[in-house]
Amino acid sequence: MPIATPEKYNEMLDSAKAGEYAYPAINITSSVSLHAALRGLAEAESDGILQVSTGGAEFLSGSTVKDMVTGSIAFAEFAHAVADKYPVNVALHTDHCQKEKLGSFVRPLIALSQERVDRGEQPLFQSHMWDGSAVPLEENLAIAEELLEQCAKARIVLEIEIGVVGGEEDGVAHEINEKLYTTPEDFERTVEVLGAGNRGRYLLAATFGNVHGVYKPGNVQLRPSVLKTGQEVASRVLGQPEGSKPLDLVFHGGSGSALEEIREALSYGVIKMNVDTDMQYAFTRAIADHMFHRYDSVLKIDGEVGDKKAYDPRTYLKSAEQSMAARVSTACEDLRSSGHTLR
Repeated sequence: MPIATPEKYNEMLDSAKAGEYAYPAINITSSVSLHAALRGLAEAESDGILQVSTGGAEFLSGSTVKDMVTGSIAFAEFAHAVADKYPVNVALHTDHCQKEKLGSFVRPLIALSQERVDRGEQPLFQSHMWDGSAVPLEENLAIAEELLEQCAKARIVLEIEIGVVGGEEDGVAHEINEKLYTTPEDFERTVEVLGAGNRGRYLLAATFGNVHGVYKPGNVQLRPSVLKTGQEVASRVLGQPEGSKPLDLVFHGGSGSALEEIREALSYGVIKMNVDTDMQYAFTRAIADHMFHRYDSVLKIDGEVGDKKAYDPRTYLKSAEQSMAARVSTACEDLRSSGHTLR
């Protein structure tokens, strides 16, 4: 079963940690981008993570429906139906969920998975993200503690964020300033409140200068050493030996990052990296190429009828799928997940 069970997902995360590689976490907005992600992972022989954001989930429900839970269920059910045809494992994940959207996004989805588990079935999603970066740390962790307990019961992994990822995603924007760097005190308090897996497994999106989107060189200063410090702090609090990596770390805002920065982050325990913006560009670039080179075929110009084969959506969406799949495979190479599948 290519949609990872809770046991398989934990095995995937453990394998990435031990092997110092990370899974690309690819945002899905349509059936085509889902197939592109699966195709790219399969071509790289890499397991991976497919995720949906609040905006993506709303879009998937229909532009006039705009219901995040409906869109999330549609995404997950479709993935469960088609992923079996690809020779890799994938975990399903929901991306950034801010406080005001918990009641209309993550909480109902956790409850749905709990109902499935109570019936002896697998949870619908393997992990969910709570993004408390916009609220004070203590409130962030209090909500995280509550959600972690609920997720553990439903056999789901929780992802949390401490610090702030800059840039803009789904209409939520943050400035690029010192808040982009998680402090040692933040790490310490997180481990004190949430433990290190004993109360339920969680992924930690600590920030080290990350931004959403792509910025020109020099505008963003990544400090992967922040993650090393975080692991050292966590090890000390937990009484673990020097050099331990008790935290399962996530790299947000990864598009456009230098390869050496990515690899350094992997060495400090990053096992999941979000790569949305580069995937969006690869997808749309292929469509733009199709339209620009077939302008007089996709449009009915000067009374002509155009070329039905040129404006058939399947034609240019196949190109978009291929282009995005190739970018997914490149991400797998960058993250060293190529050749790592537990099928």
